[in-house]
Amino acid sequence: MAVPVTVALLTHLDGADPPCCPWCAALPAASLTWGQAARAAAQLGGRLPTSQEWEWMAGSGVRRYPWGDDEPGTGLLRANVRGVGPDGPTPVGAYPHGATPAGIFDVAGNVWEWTSTVVPGGYVVRGGSYRALALYARCGYGNEVPASLASPGIGVRVVRRP
Repeated sequence: MAVPVTVALLTHLDGADPPCCPWCAALPAASLTWGQAARAAAQLGGRLPTSQEWEWMAGSGVRRYPWGDDEPGTGLLRANVRGVGPDGPTPVGAYPHGATPAGIFDVAGNVWEWTSTVVPGGYVVRGGSYRALALYARCGYGNEVPASLASPGIGVRVVRRP
């Protein structure tokens, strides 16, 4: 998907009442365990990306960050990371200057994204979050998280075959 899964889309999948306001509906769906994220991806007709797929999509080996080599807060605001954005998630697509050249939004910052790559401590997450230093938003950076963790700083992006 060109954007992470939003609260509105996840709420629609669950059949729950819609979010209270349009701003809330546009936030990235977060606070999901790995299992919940994998189920949501399957319900949307896809799956979680592998860590290597995520890194390729972000542009690792070509650019330092998904948009290029400039730091997130230099000139145009490019990502919701510590010291650049607010201390909380922002609506998906709020940082259009941070999109990849292919038009994929919110790859860096806002919320980490689960991958399907298993590591001894759980699964790899990518992209950094609103509380992460810019370093963690770099294309080549990954972190490991226990599968049972449901954090407001971890969300989901779906991979589907065209």
